[in-house]
Amino acid sequence: MGATIIAEIPIALTVVLPIVGLLIGAGIGILIYILLMRNKIGKSKQLANKMVEEAITEAKSLRRDAISEGRAEVQKEKHAFENEMRDRANEAQKTEQRLQQRESSIEKKEGMLEKKEANLDAKLDGIEQIKANLAEQQEEINAKKLEVGAAHDKMVAALEEVSGLSKDEAKQQLIDSMEEEARRDAAKIVREIELKAKDEGDKRAKEIIALSIQKCAVDHSSEITVSTVTLPNDEMKGRIIGREGRNIKALEQATGVDFIIDDTPDTVVLSAFDPVRREIARVTLEKLISDGRIHPGRIEDIVAKATKEIDIQIKEAGENAMFETGVFNLNPEEVKLLGRMKYRTSYGQNVLKHSIEVSHLAGNMAAELGANVNVCKRAGLLHDIGKSIDHETEGTHISIGVDIAKKYKENEDVIHCIAAHHNDIEPKTLEAIIVQCADAISGSRPGARRESLENYVKRLEQLESIANAHNGVEKSYAIQAGREVRIIVKPEVVDDAATVFLARDIAKQIENEMQYPGQIKVNVIRELRSVDYAK
Repeated sequence: MGATIIAEIPIALTVVLPIVGLLIGAGIGILIYILLMRNKIGKSKQLANKMVEEAITEAKSLRRDAISEGRAEVQKEKHAFENEMRDRANEAQKTEQRLQQRESSIEKKEGMLEKKEANLDAKLDGIEQIKANLAEQQEEINAKKLEVGAAHDKMVAALEEVSGLSKDEAKQQLIDSMEEEARRDAAKIVREIELKAKDEGDKRAKEIIALSIQKCAVDHSSEITVSTVTLPNDEMKGRIIGREGRNIKALEQATGVDFIIDDTPDTVVLSAFDPVRREIARVTLEKLISDGRIHPGRIEDIVAKATKEIDIQIKEAGENAMFETGVFNLNPEEVKLLGRMKYRTSYGQNVLKHSIEVSHLAGNMAAELGANVNVCKRAGLLHDIGKSIDHETEGTHISIGVDIAKKYKENEDVIHCIAAHHNDIEPKTLEAIIVQCADAISGSRPGARRESLENYVKRLEQLESIANAHNGVEKSYAIQAGREVRIIVKPEVVDDAATVFLARDIAKQIENEMQYPGQIKVNVIRELRSVDYAK
């Protein structure tokens, strides 16, 4: 402690001495100034003395303040130094404790490593022993393998002798058995996948089709290819024929229609390939009967008037179809061709009503599937436009329709839909497939079309012949008007797994070889009955 105080004295002197020197210099200056001014200013002596005294007093006060401040600064520095030394001592003590802890931890780890090293040495010795044991066991195993191989060869030879099969033949039988088992498993998996996909697909397809049909449900009536006119009495038949048949000849020549007058009471049958001409003839005959004046000159006038009326009706029918479907901007000639389809039938179905229905169905399905609604509706309305003049122009109604669409600058997508709606070309757009489906739905729904008895019987016979041609089929029956073929197979030839593949093969062959509306269900039935009698 004494050494610390001695060290602090020079510091205090360094602070105090400059102040004292400053004060002494100031006092000397004042005294010199007083001496110099004593002669000039006598009265200033007292003031000067007073100033000296004040200066001395102030100097003493400054000296005391300086000493006090110096001591306070020294005390502050002393406390700071002591605090710093105390902190360093604490830090050194903590560092020493940490070093001691680390040293203790290192010693423990060294002890553990020594133990592990001892254990590893022991394990290495055990591994060497195990290796030696394994080598002995391997030699024993090799010897037993030789014994087992010899025994296996003897057993194989004995089995071949007993079974009468060689090793390769037995292996082939095993492979065949595994292949059959794999085939059955594959059939089960295929059946499960097909059922799941069919359930989901049928559900979605039924929703779309049902919604589409519901939105465009319209009345349809089956129409025939001949027209009949009811007469007020049988006497009218003679007036229609006329003297020496001149009236009926004039009618047939002016209308291009055959007038059949037979024993049917009160009825005249009109027969013509052109439905428009047949309609003109029907209207003409009804007007003549109503007017009562029937002669060649009058016939020509009535035919001309009827022709104008039918032309107006044709135009109105085309415009009504256009407004009903919401398809606009058609060429006037296209509108007339649409109207002509009012008098055209296909298997008893009115072609114009069919086209309107297809347009509605295609538009609704396109809206559900995200396709182009306008293209589908326009193509649905125009897809059979070739039928309006197919009796006047060479070619199929598809090629005629395509030519008409190209002539009147229809959209390429619409032309493609017309060309592909009967698979004459492969449909390449979603809209073409939708129009194709809508056409099939409209044509295949119950009551939409009639089919001749001859074609109906041929279709049933073809269904049964396709099914009977497959191996293992005992008998097949085409039922439900040819919409289902029920196949009974021989149970000893066709197993349960094979029925899946048989049904698929027959369905594919029907698709490739037959033309039919809608779909045909292929139902394969396998039944095994075991009968015995107790005696």
